[in-house]
Amino acid sequence: MARTRDGLLSEKHYDDDAALVPSDAGSDYEIDGSAAGDDAVQDGDRDILDETEEHENLLRKPGKLDAVRGMAGLRNNKQTGGSKSRHRKERAKKGESDTMFEMEGGFKDTSSQSSTDSEIEGTKWDRRAPAKSHRGRLTVLFLAIIALFISLVFGAYKASHKHALAPTTHRLARLSNGTHTFRPTTILISLDGFRADFLNRGLTPALNAFVASGVSPKYMLPSFPSVTFPNHFTLVTGLYPESHGIVSNQFWDPDFQEEFYYTNVGVSMQPKWWTAEPLWVTAEHHGVRSAIHMWPGSEAHIPDVEPTYLDKYNGSEELTRKVDRMLHWLDLPGDDDDDDDGSDDITTERRPQLIAAYVPNVDADGHKYGPNSTEIRATIADVDSMFVSLVEGLYARNLSEIVNLVVVSDHGMATTSNDRLVQLDDLIDMSLVDHIDGWPLRGMRLKDPDRDVPILYEQLSKEAAKAGSFEVYTLETMPERYHFSNNDRIAPLWVVPKTGWAIVEKSDFDVAEALETGQEYEPKGLHGYDHEHPLMRAIFVARGPAFPHKPNSRLAPFQNTEVYNIVCDSLGIEPHPNNGTLRLPLKPEGLHSDVDAPVVDTPADPIMDHEGKDDDPEEPEKHQEDEPQEHEEDPEQSDDDPSSNGGGDGVKDDAKSKWWKFLHEGLQKAKEWAKEFIESIKGNKKGGEGVDPPV
Repeated sequence: MARTRDGLLSEKHYDDDAALVPSDAGSDYEIDGSAAGDDAVQDGDRDILDETEEHENLLRKPGKLDAVRGMAGLRNNKQTGGSKSRHRKERAKKGESDTMFEMEGGFKDTSSQSSTDSEIEGTKWDRRAPAKSHRGRLTVLFLAIIALFISLVFGAYKASHKHALAPTTHRLARLSNGTHTFRPTTILISLDGFRADFLNRGLTPALNAFVASGVSPKYMLPSFPSVTFPNHFTLVTGLYPESHGIVSNQFWDPDFQEEFYYTNVGVSMQPKWWTAEPLWVTAEHHGVRSAIHMWPGSEAHIPDVEPTYLDKYNGSEELTRKVDRMLHWLDLPGDDDDDDDGSDDITTERRPQLIAAYVPNVDADGHKYGPNSTEIRATIADVDSMFVSLVEGLYARNLSEIVNLVVVSDHGMATTSNDRLVQLDDLIDMSLVDHIDGWPLRGMRLKDPDRDVPILYEQLSKEAAKAGSFEVYTLETMPERYHFSNNDRIAPLWVVPKTGWAIVEKSDFDVAEALETGQEYEPKGLHGYDHEHPLMRAIFVARGPAFPHKPNSRLAPFQNTEVYNIVCDSLGIEPHPNNGTLRLPLKPEGLHSDVDAPVVDTPADPIMDHEGKDDDPEEPEKHQEDEPQEHEEDPEQSDDDPSSNGGGDGVKDDAKSKWWKFLHEGLQKAKEWAKEFIESIKGNKKGGEGVDPPV
């Protein structure tokens, strides 16, 4: 609370009760002897009059110094004739104090000549009840102290509360690139389906250099179920799916009596489904403009404010277009820039401080071809090339040390096979099922749940124990670490396949018939499994002024519920309540290059038994098993580091300069390498010679 010239204890800060605090100015105050018989007062009555004076002084409004001395208990008991006379003169001028005393004591003054008699009568009454008068004085004093204390506490609360609720937009430093001033700005990029160990395949030199220059965990855990829409909403809300309500890509809402299906935009993008506050709403509430590029759920008009800029989903959009879009937003004038053309602020597009962009390519090709196919390797390299172009654009604008860049993914991917399918029709009577939610895990709503849920749970549990390829849960038996039971949109009975397996109904895929005809199950890659399985691991890498860590800093793995808080803090805005706990500054536990850094096991992803056979020379032993192994260590991966760039101890000193030198000076070389690699593995060119620049 700000101080004033009058001080915290001045009269301006008092409430009405503060006037009751005693002071020394009237501690020896005598009753005015205006009546002719004043000198006849007996000495024995002096004590009575003194009590009356003390009573009156409690009711008289003190001066500034009086109040302070009175609260401190400082009184001057030595009187002089001069002081008595001065008090008498002051008393004659202050009839208001007399009236206050008389009204408080229950007396009414009918004439000026009766004042002395009335006062003496009052002292007689006080004498008959000395204990009561003493208690009254103490009560008044106590109430005055309490009132002052409450006023001080309330003032402090108001000051702190105002500070807590004030927009934090401008608390972080504004930075200049030499021509423009930038308020805290963060770019959040999601690479859908980008598994954590994809960084270890030698396909991502730019992303690896980004890891070596920034701060990251070995991996980030998605939330359960590990599918796109729930996890992308978790990334921008900090809430578990059971808390934000988007519990799957497909689910039934018993209140709406309607199905949510993520690709049915006419239904899924209705605001009624989206009941949590996403990052762009939080930002706009704090006066921070947001630009959202194709982020799942951003088209739903989530109350109560829209992002300043919004790009709708376009699955065929070129990666170069995404880079152009993000750089275009950064090129807009900021709030601290003067309009060169003198245009009105209302009509001029202004630079956003939050840019969130969605890149679906790796996920799309992972489903279509599988996570170990030659095609997915080309896609991974293509995305890395996109990242080079983005960072080169930042470098050209002198924004490399001004804009925060955060790269995440939502989940990993596992290879499927006809040999890893569970025919649900063979396990239960499908006529008992009313609705089926989710995929590849299956949530069942039964027509008679009270009767059939316990029966089917017992039946399926026995089958699961024999097969070893799936788990069965009710809302009551769901693992607590899933945080997947406390929402009416979650079905009461679930069949959750082991990683690499899929649950199918005959209406979609007849397993027995496919084995006879040779029909292959699609998609070739799947996710949605136990979010803690290594093949479901995602990535988180950050760099910028909000992340002032040593290059190549290593964080302990965390779940994606933490991303919302981190991005909010990077912008200087207060996050909405959520399930996350991490806040900036992050606290690394070391460097990725430390000799004692933990080794992350990545289990073997099964080799595909169709045309898209993996030919990765760096991982020949990863694909010799038909099923995923929970704890099998890949010898090629055991010493791999996401940030390995041939570095050693020197990474502490020169990783930052190496990062920008690589991206700036070696841009064309990196682009040519990526294009040659992509074309060669797609069979379009031999040896990658004579390759045109990427488009």
